[in-house]
Amino acid sequence: MPRRRKRARFEQLTEFERGRIIGLREAGLSYRAVASRVQRNSSTVMRVWKQWTDECRTTRKSGSGPRNVTSARDDRHLVRMARTDRTASSRQLAALWSIATGVSLCASSIRRRLLQCGLRARTPLYRIPLTHDHRRLRLQWANQHRDWRADWQHVVFSDESRFNLWYHDGRIRVRRYAGERHLPECIIERHSGRTPGVMVWGAIAYHRRSQLLRIVGNLNSNRYIREVLQPEAVPFLQSLPGAVFQQDNARPHTARIVKSFFAAQQVQLLPWPACSPDMSPIEHVWDVIGRRLARDPRPVASADELWAGNGQQTIANVDQLKPYYSRPDFLTLKDLLQVPGSKPRILISSSPSRDPPATKRIKANNTEESTSKRTQQQPQGSGPARMKKTKERKVSLQQNPAPMGNRKSSWRIIKENI
Repeated sequence: MPRRRKRARFEQLTEFERGRIIGLREAGLSYRAVASRVQRNSSTVMRVWKQWTDECRTTRKSGSGPRNVTSARDDRHLVRMARTDRTASSRQLAALWSIATGVSLCASSIRRRLLQCGLRARTPLYRIPLTHDHRRLRLQWANQHRDWRADWQHVVFSDESRFNLWYHDGRIRVRRYAGERHLPECIIERHSGRTPGVMVWGAIAYHRRSQLLRIVGNLNSNRYIREVLQPEAVPFLQSLPGAVFQQDNARPHTARIVKSFFAAQQVQLLPWPACSPDMSPIEHVWDVIGRRLARDPRPVASADELWAGNGQQTIANVDQLKPYYSRPDFLTLKDLLQVPGSKPRILISSSPSRDPPATKRIKANNTEESTSKRTQQQPQGSGPARMKKTKERKVSLQQNPAPMGNRKSSWRIIKENI
């Protein structure tokens, strides 16, 4: 028996080619003439023209093409596997799939199935690990300062930052073709040890900014007083009437000798929650300087020039965002909720590294005053039924499921009064 001849594979027709075939046929050309012009088979031209005249469309049917190895049920199972371990690569999912089903599936097929289901591999959002006390203090700080408006113009935000001067934190991109990875012009040299950089301290206010101070070596509490507070920070605060000084909770900032120095100089400090660098607007100024350093064509750029080059209006615009930081929908606390008709709540997990499950039932605990007031207003016989309806509310939390299978972690509800 002769061996069956293998069918040759051709590329699919593009939309332009399909439109060209229809246009040439409407112009009166024959099938052979159109096929010779578009360099396709006559049967292909006839099929495209018949599809256009019968169905008034040129696109392929959704079910055309080779049959998928996986069924719709298999695709749902694959999606569940990917959502169980969201950091697993396509090769790892392929290995797990072969173990679970006994059918081999390549990594590219898994990527296509996940893309069809809307799961795309993206860069994760990195955050600072927050404990129970960290989240509680952040929420308490936000509630205390949520009504501030003009007071933010008197706050002086200070911070230290380090800038790399030879390469810039991975912000440089190289445009190249495939196979040009090892070209000399596509390679950037990077030191394997500590990269040369500069450590600076600065402070911003709504109307003014301080001088940018360079810090050489490690900064301790004595150097912080001698090199930062005495020569620059205290005179800058004294020049602003009613200024409030903000600093983070680094060890040189919270030492006893530093607190005694602030008390002797009568410096008013703004209480700041721990592990909250994202709540300070000076971080945006550091980001602007870092991006400008990356765009500077010189081999070593001057951070002092970039600090002086930032217009005060830019700093004022950044500082104007501060009153909105206290809004629950603008805070970087992922678990902060605003339940309609109730007070904001935050879910605190027993393990700071795990996210809460997809859905939780939150009981709206009413205060004694509101409960007694509602009980007095309700008619007799309808109180228990109404209280039963308003006692529980479902709140959907759009967050990732816990990676620990079906293990349940204990959750507490902390209610903060506004």
